Amino acid sequence: MQTGYNMDSDKKNTIIKKAYAKVNLGLDVIRRREDGYHEVKMIMQTVDLYDILAFTRREKPGIVVTTDRDELPGDENNLVYKAARLLTETYFIKEGIKIELQKRIPMAAGMAGGSTDAAAVFHGMNEMFELGMSEDEMCTLGVKIGADVPYCIKGGTALAEGIGEMLTRLPDTPGCMVLIAKPNIDVSTKFVYENLHAEKLDCHPDIDGMRAAIEAGDLRGVARRMGNVLETVTVKAYPVIGEIKEAMMKKGAWNALMSGSGPTVFGIFGEEEEARAAYDEIAGANLAGQIFLCGWAGR
Repeated sequence: MQTGYNMDSDKKNTIIKKAYAKVNLGLDVIRRREDGYHEVKMIMQTVDLYDILAFTRREKPGIVVTTDRDELPGDENNLVYKAARLLTETYFIKEGIKIELQKRIPMAAGMAGGSTDAAAVFHGMNEMFELGMSEDEMCTLGVKIGADVPYCIKGGTALAEGIGEMLTRLPDTPGCMVLIAKPNIDVSTKFVYENLHAEKLDCHPDIDGMRAAIEAGDLRGVARRMGNVLETVTVKAYPVIGEIKEAMMKKGAWNALMSGSGPTVFGIFGEEEEARAAYDEIAGANLAGQIFLCGWAGR
């Protein structure tokens, strides 16, 4: 979900948007397509962890992107810039725009941090320049930036199929405590998919059963069915992911899973006390450099 508000009068030309991270409650890869993309079937869920983007209208044409991370560029290598350029060219926007990005979502983490920032650009520029785009129209353009962008535009709980762009809205996942931990490693999505042998997978998560559990409001049923076939590659290459999962389970997580292509791990907890104990355990053992305790973010 993307929410925004106009700032006070001294910044009346500025709009603020939140860009929410996602986790994959279940991720299955069906096959590798002839075009090189992988056909997936997964259930996505936004979490209450977000970046903040400030949009300011400029009289001078052009796109200016600034970030609060030295390692994150503000040029065409940033999905924020790419999304702004796509909208500027598609809608022949004559004015310029400055976008300031405050980054909180871990980078290269399997949480769609770049994609959700791009999605916030669609919402922000749609509002600022009164483009009149519907969410579906934003999604049609957004997939040109990345397969996760359409989901991030819509947010909430959804079944994603195709390469991730075919979305089916699901009821909100029942509330719980969510512990998120990213170890001090970066994982290349390209590396993971290149080393995944979808045709040899002998175990697939029960995505249909998870969907039924969500529709029934059965959080235990959701947790039991959590699975991610990409763990077959990433956990083998980076054992710390398995160590974080084990630490969460020992402290009472109903289940724990790697999100996307990793390396971030999230755990579902029924009790805040247990989630905080797991937080302390992981932090004390230096298993992760970034740890967050939050909940789901709905529509």
